[in-house]
Amino acid sequence: MAEPYDVVIIGGGPAGLTVGLYASRSRLKTLLLERGLFGGQIVNATKVENFPGFPQGISGTELGELMHHQASAFGLETRLAEVTGVELGGEIREVLTDHGSFQARALIIASGSEHRKLSVPGEERLLGRGVSYCATCDAPFFQGKEVAVVGGGDVAITDALYLARFASRIYGVHRRRELRAVALLRERALAEPRLSFLWDSVVEEVLGGEEVEGLRLRDTRTGQSSRLEVQGVFVAIGQEPNTAFLKGKLQLTPTGHIPTNGRMETALPGVFAAGDVRQDSYRQAITAAGDGATATLSALAFLRS
Repeated sequence: MAEPYDVVIIGGGPAGLTVGLYASRSRLKTLLLERGLFGGQIVNATKVENFPGFPQGISGTELGELMHHQASAFGLETRLAEVTGVELGGEIREVLTDHGSFQARALIIASGSEHRKLSVPGEERLLGRGVSYCATCDAPFFQGKEVAVVGGGDVAITDALYLARFASRIYGVHRRRELRAVALLRERALAEPRLSFLWDSVVEEVLGGEEVEGLRLRDTRTGQSSRLEVQGVFVAIGQEPNTAFLKGKLQLTPTGHIPTNGRMETALPGVFAAGDVRQDSYRQAITAAGDGATATLSALAFLRS
């Protein structure tokens, strides 16, 4: 059997790629497993303007490619494979994938999360062309435009209030007649003059040719359809962490996230988590990268001990 890796990383977003960079520079035998594109969710961003070092901005795809190239230059090994399970009981951790299994002395889980989708026509086609899942990433691109925010929880209202700094008009689209956000956010939302709500409404279709031009809405009480003219739509109906492969193997929160301490250590020694997959993540590329660096330094200390 092949010698175990010092570190195996699950996930190739900013957190995982930062782990790959730090671990490889430390001359650890390191493998990163990614099922899709290197860069994670950031590849969906047309332009990233809040990652240090790129004053003119950079596309999410290019940023992911640069991070991958930098880590690989120091010897990081990467494989395209989907993780299907893990065995964490022994001193050597085993990661099971659709392309074989891999062993590691330390495991760093950076598998990220996925935005819940509306699953309506036009959503996928216009992603990055008016459809967004991250207001803090994309709000400046909608300066002076009219946009919609779909959802009624804390994230949706926080996004709507943030968008009020840029957009000329924000429409909150909510399937209920009452917001689920905490009281303070509800008060701020109802007091914001640029923000108005379309209650008892769901999105049936995102409209537009090359870019978003509007939404087709349905009233949940009457069944009547209507068109809302907007140039952007921000979907904020929750996120789901990519942790299905960990159920029964590692402690998870009720929402499926991984609890960690400040050193990114999980409940199991030698197993670490970083980025969006962990509990209380800020879900930003730069904080994910910071998590990755912290997790690697903690893994180094674990391996040396």
